Amino acid sequence: MHNLLEFLQKYNHWFVFVILEVVSMVLLFQYNSYQGSAWFSTANAVTGKIYEWDANVETFFSLTKVNQELTQRNAYLEQQVQQLSDSLYGVTKDSAIYHRDQFALLQNYRLIPAKVVANSLDKPDNLITIDKGSADGIHKDMGVISGTGVVGIVYLVAQHYSIVIPVLNVKSNISCTIQGRGYFGYLRWKGGVSELAYLEEVPRHAHFKLGDYVVTSGYSAVFPPGVRVGKILHVFNSADGLSYRVQLRLSTDFARLRDVCVIDDAVMKERLQIMRAAQDSIMPDGNAKGKN
Repeated sequence: MHNLLEFLQKYNHWFVFVILEVVSMVLLFQYNSYQGSAWFSTANAVTGKIYEWDANVETFFSLTKVNQELTQRNAYLEQQVQQLSDSLYGVTKDSAIYHRDQFALLQNYRLIPAKVVANSLDKPDNLITIDKGSADGIHKDMGVISGTGVVGIVYLVAQHYSIVIPVLNVKSNISCTIQGRGYFGYLRWKGGVSELAYLEEVPRHAHFKLGDYVVTSGYSAVFPPGVRVGKILHVFNSADGLSYRVQLRLSTDFARLRDVCVIDDAVMKERLQIMRAAQDSIMPDGNAKGKN
C-alpha cells in the first residue's frame, strides 16, 4: 500500500493531466456539433472495422463445417444428375438405358461428413485417416465417398478416428458395373499413377465404348448402386485372354482429397450381417454347418 501511495504521489501530475484531457475532449465533442459529428463518424468507422474483422475470423473458423456440408450436398447432387440421365435414357429409348430401379438415391442414406487428416498416394498399400470414429457412428466396412465419386472402405475404427482402405490400395476390390451397359467387373489398382485404375474380369462378350462411365454395382453391402467411379480410357485383354481389362480415369482426385462422407444405412448393415452369417455357416469344404 505504501508503494502504491508513493507511485501516485510521484506521478500525480500525469494523472491530473490525463483527467483534464479526457474532460476537455468530452466537452469539445459534446458541445461542438462539427467536432461531435467527426468523432461520431470516426467511432462508427472503427466499430465497423472491428465488426468486420470479427465476422472474417468467425467465417474462417466455420469453413470446415461449410466444406463438409458442400461435400455432402455434392454427393447428393451427383446422384440426382445420374437419376435425371437415367430418366432421359428411358424417355428417348436410347440403347444405353440404365434401369431406374438400379439406382438408390443418397437421400435415402445417412451421410456422415468427415475430413481427411492423413493420406498417401505413392505406396502399394495406401491408407487414408479421417477425423470421425465410433463416437460419430462409424464402424468397419462402411463405404466412403467424396463429392465426385468413390473413395474407399472403412477398415479400422477408433473412438475419434478411422482408417480407410482407398481405391488406391492393391488390396481394394470393389464390385462395379459399366453404366448403361449392365456388364460387371471388379475395380482394382495396380500401383503407379493415382489417377488410373482397372476394371477387371469384364466378359469378352461385353459391348461398351471408350468414354462410358463405371459406377458401383450395388451388389455388395458397402456401396449403393450408381456411385460414380471413373471413365473408360482404354481396353486391354486379360492375361489369360478370357476377359477384358478396362483402364479407367478415376473420378476422385485423391491428390486433392480433403472432405469425404461415410455412408451409413441400416439396410446395408443388415445385408452385410446376412452375408457374414452365410459365410460363417458354410464349411471350408462347401458343406453347411449343422446336422443333416
